[in-house]
Amino acid sequence: MPELDPRILAFYGQGREAGRLRGDVPSGPLEFARTQELILRFLPPGPLRIADIGGAAGIYAGWLAGLGHSVQLVDPVPLHVEQATADHPGVRATVGDARALDQPSDSFDVVLLMGPLYHLVDRDGRGQALHEALRILRSGGWVFAAGIARFAAVMDLLVRLDRLHEPEVLRAVEDAVATGVLEDAPMFTTAYFHLPQDLVDEVADAGFQNPRIFSVEGPGFLVSDFESRWADPQRREAILAAARLMESEPSALAAASHLFVAAQAPG
Repeated sequence: MPELDPRILAFYGQGREAGRLRGDVPSGPLEFARTQELILRFLPPGPLRIADIGGAAGIYAGWLAGLGHSVQLVDPVPLHVEQATADHPGVRATVGDARALDQPSDSFDVVLLMGPLYHLVDRDGRGQALHEALRILRSGGWVFAAGIARFAAVMDLLVRLDRLHEPEVLRAVEDAVATGVLEDAPMFTTAYFHLPQDLVDEVADAGFQNPRIFSVEGPGFLVSDFESRWADPQRREAILAAARLMESEPSALAAASHLFVAAQAPG
C-alpha cells in the first residue's frame, strides 16, 4: 500500500472526523445534507454495490447502507476503519489506499471519492486514485468525487474564523492560493485546493465521461451564527436554497468550500 503522509495520519488519528459532518464543525451538517442531495440526484435505482474510498468514519457509507445498498469502505487511517465498523454495522470497512485498491475490476456500481482528491497533493497521485476508481467500476457506473475549492481557506479564515491576520496562517493560505497546496497550517493538515476546471479536467483525463461540477455549501459555510440558523427550519431552508441557486455558476465555484463532481465510466 502506498505510504500515507504522516501529517495526514496524525491529524485524522485525533478522531475528530467522526463528528465533523454531524456538527462538530458548524457547517458540517450543511455539507452532509447537500452532498446527500447531490448524490441522490444521480444515484441509479438500487440496490447497488458501492465503494466508499477514503470514506473516513463511515458517515456516507452508513447512510447509503441504510438505504439498502451494499457498501464497502476503504480508508488509510486505521482509526477511521475502527469507527466505521463500530458505528455502522452494515458497512464492510478495511484499511487501504485510493491509489492502489485491492477490490477487483468491474465490481462496483458507484464509487465515492469524498476525501482522497484533496489529500493527494500531486496530480499523479490524484490521477492514480481516479484511475483505480474507474478500474473497479462497472460499465456506466458513477463516480462521485469531492474537492476543496481554491479560495475556500481565504473565505473561511477571513469571514468566519477571523484568523487570516495571524502571520503563520496568512503565509500558509498565500501558498495555497498560489500553488493549490496547503502545508504546515495550524488549522488543518496537508491538502490540495482545486481550481474548478482543473478538477473537472482531472476527472475527464482519467477516462470518465461528462463530468459535472457543483458547489456543495454555497455561501452558507460563511454564516457566523450557523448553528442557530440551521436549527430554525425556515432559515435552514434558506441556506439550502442559496446553495442550490449558486451550485452551477462558474464564476462562483472557485469561492466555494467543497466541490462535488459526478461522472460516469464509459458504458
